[in-house]
Amino acid sequence: MTKKKSQIRGSRRSFLKTSLVGGAAASVIPLCSVLRTARETASVPATPEIRPFELDEITIAELQDGLSSGRFTARSLVEKYSARIDEVDKHGPTVNSVIELNPDALEIADALDRERKAKGPRGPMHGIPVFIKDNIDTADRMMTTAGSLALVGSEPAQDSFVAQKLRAAGAVILGKTNLSEWANIRSSHSTSGWSGRGGLTKNPYALDRNPCGSSSGTGAGISANLCAVGIGTETDGSIVCPSSSNGLAGIKPTVGLISRSGIIPISHSQDGAGPMCRTVRDAAILLGALTGVDSRDSATAASAGRSYTDYAQFCDSNGLKGARIGVARKYFGFNDAVDALMEQALVAMKKQGATLVDPADIETLGKFDASELLVLLYELKADMNAYLGRLGLSAPVHTLKEIIEFNERNRGEEMPYFGQDLFVKAEAKGPLSEKAYLDALDTNHQLARKEGIDATMDKYRLHAIVAPTGGPAWLTDLLNGDHVAGGSSNAAAVAGYPNINVPAGFISGLPVGISFFGRAWSEPGLIRLAYAFEQTAKARQAPKFLPAIAVAL
Repeated sequence: MTKKKSQIRGSRRSFLKTSLVGGAAASVIPLCSVLRTARETASVPATPEIRPFELDEITIAELQDGLSSGRFTARSLVEKYSARIDEVDKHGPTVNSVIELNPDALEIADALDRERKAKGPRGPMHGIPVFIKDNIDTADRMMTTAGSLALVGSEPAQDSFVAQKLRAAGAVILGKTNLSEWANIRSSHSTSGWSGRGGLTKNPYALDRNPCGSSSGTGAGISANLCAVGIGTETDGSIVCPSSSNGLAGIKPTVGLISRSGIIPISHSQDGAGPMCRTVRDAAILLGALTGVDSRDSATAASAGRSYTDYAQFCDSNGLKGARIGVARKYFGFNDAVDALMEQALVAMKKQGATLVDPADIETLGKFDASELLVLLYELKADMNAYLGRLGLSAPVHTLKEIIEFNERNRGEEMPYFGQDLFVKAEAKGPLSEKAYLDALDTNHQLARKEGIDATMDKYRLHAIVAPTGGPAWLTDLLNGDHVAGGSSNAAAVAGYPNINVPAGFISGLPVGISFFGRAWSEPGLIRLAYAFEQTAKARQAPKFLPAIAVAL
């Protein structure tokens, strides 16, 4: 479905992009060959010389086997990934996905190696290096800045719940990833993957293409094999879009499944953290390490009895057999090559025993665009001010108003390409008790939940809904901002429901994903379907760091 600019910009940037991705190439299942547009040239820029890497495409299970056998240690993994980051991220292709490395990573790894030797591993994440997005608090020597110079020097006194859970699982937080500054809520004309502190992140498949936002650094870094697994955050599209654009499995969970405490916010109605990994199984393992009720985030109370510490148990290669899957056709039609790729994906699902209900459209699509943006603006002001207030007097800025003033004073560094119109609009909003906010929030829940996803799944008796996550990765354009086409993240985002992206294939050498989404707390069923599709499609391919995709004009 083609979206108006006003509709796209009413959703978050990756909300603002209503999910999207970028260019795509065509290889869904092994049965797909690369599709090329008629206007594309036959010549492709030469692949740069990049040495093979021992840890390319390695999974958590394979890393654990190596740790158990003595082939690896947690220390050696930190050393190997750190060297690769220097080689590929900071030099060579200069993907620029990592904003800061953890200066304590080797010390943490050594302690975990000693513990493994003395007691055995804590679980599947013991000794595994993890990237986290630079809007997730860590009470260590790393900063948490959301990519903004306004928060340089901010060192939270307390770990986020996500960081706590990672440490408890025995993971090594290797570093923080760049992002679209302030998770892409600052401007309706922004360039995804750019932040004042971190600069521009590139797509590792084609360096002139955009990695999508706002979890751009996690998407690009994990796809480029710079770390084992990673964590992004999403308000609308910022996990699933960069996962699609970078060829990853990404899980945007039900709001409340993973605590948001200690994460720089946009919206408590829609925000969530989730895994971004090269395989669905790895994403399921990481998801299980992050769940739990947290007194600092009241939304997690609803997850009691509905969450699991082991989601890998739902990875079933026969998971499509007997499933009823609805095809949300209103999300199609923005790109012919994407449609062709999706058709092959649907055929593959049918061959694996799924029943497709086609079409199974969400009738309320387009009716909650304006109310979504209004809710985000209200909650941005309230939630940001609350987060900054918890940082205390040591915080460089204390309110959204002070951030706006900082940006104006430092316009050359913070706003060389785009401004802060959404920040200004949010600052003008009143308290969350205002009728306009309450009515918009009620509209969101009524249209996206009750009359949206729930009604569609009830009507057609569905286990899940599928749609293209987005289209081909667009050319990065710092002067004009993002060039986006279509996407399907908004219904699940506004509802607060789960959404999983899985690589579906390639178009012109660029990955494109398919989304599986459904009711609240349906992660087990969605993982089952997503994993079964992944095993059928086998679409993931490591990036080659091409300078560009040659296209005739």
